[in-house]
Amino acid sequence: MIKPKILSFFTGGGLLDMGFEKAGFETIFTNEFDTDFATMYEAGMSSWASSENLNKEFKISTTESILSLNPNTIKSHAFKNGIPSLWGIIGGPPCQDFSINGKRNGFNGNRGKMTVVFFNRIVQLQPPFFLMENVTGLVRNNKTKDLLDQIIMNNCSKDYEMIRFILNALDYGVPQNRERVFIIGIKKELLKTDNIKSNKQGIFRLDFPIPKPDVFNAKKAYNWPKQNEFGTSPAKDPIIPIELTVSNCLVTKEDIDKKIPNIKEYFPLRKNSEARKLINEGDTVRPSFKRLHRYRYSPTTCYGNNEVHLHPFENRRISVREALRIQGVPDSYSLPGNISLTKKFKMIGNGVPVPLAYNVAISLKTFLNTL
Repeated sequence: MIKPKILSFFTGGGLLDMGFEKAGFETIFTNEFDTDFATMYEAGMSSWASSENLNKEFKISTTESILSLNPNTIKSHAFKNGIPSLWGIIGGPPCQDFSINGKRNGFNGNRGKMTVVFFNRIVQLQPPFFLMENVTGLVRNNKTKDLLDQIIMNNCSKDYEMIRFILNALDYGVPQNRERVFIIGIKKELLKTDNIKSNKQGIFRLDFPIPKPDVFNAKKAYNWPKQNEFGTSPAKDPIIPIELTVSNCLVTKEDIDKKIPNIKEYFPLRKNSEARKLINEGDTVRPSFKRLHRYRYSPTTCYGNNEVHLHPFENRRISVREALRIQGVPDSYSLPGNISLTKKFKMIGNGVPVPLAYNVAISLKTFLNTL
């Protein structure tokens, strides 16, 4: 089996990269503009790699903005040992301008423009394959969807066959309702005739094996609990897999005894702490201070501003470790203590759930091996 190399842009804390590394890809270039995110990437990914005996130290190649990174500079960082036989570009450009909960500035926003730059770099570098991940608002809003299609058609359709699909992390073993859109492109010269859907119109014709879910449409597959009064002990439906519930992510006494990293890191409830007890367990439709239900999945993690998630049965906010677990990150991934909690939660919320990234990466690797 080949081991494709990847160039990672908008790397963040490396959650997307971790899924690809677990699937058998090798990261040879990383780019993250936020220096705190870069520090967390290097600490978290290196501690995880050590626990997996990967004998590899993870570093951010450059913190220079992708806006100023020209193709020659990228190549000088990535291809120090020569150009690999098979390599690709992965990344999730900032999504706040496309998010339903964001300002909806689309491609006119400063962050929205990064998506255009990402595709520009793909055209300039001409990787054999690429993958982009983003929020579904990018394609569910007709205006941004049409603009995105135009950008892709003008930039990539000449050289690449592509596919676009939406997956929910909950269907892939992640205790979180998190939908994401993926766009995958493969160089036309690598493909055979039967890799292309001849009856498919438009620019997304690649016959790619979308990863099969662990549970199809998990949101509707079970009788999920609604709300329970805070401080009570709700019963668990035995049919619901425990790994799809928040309870599987909560810090326990055993975790404390084992000194699992980042378990005691959480914001205190400074104001109205007693009033928070009136928020029911499972009340997640609130605009803020949503209390998770121990036997239900979490809403999408997008921590910051007014998005606060409360512990199901303790009167506190969830911890950094609990948030990482909700994103499917192993406990061996350890974040340094000198980074602010605000930055830690922001990085976690920006990431791709590791099991979802892994499933997509496995499908991509299997497909590449057939070519």
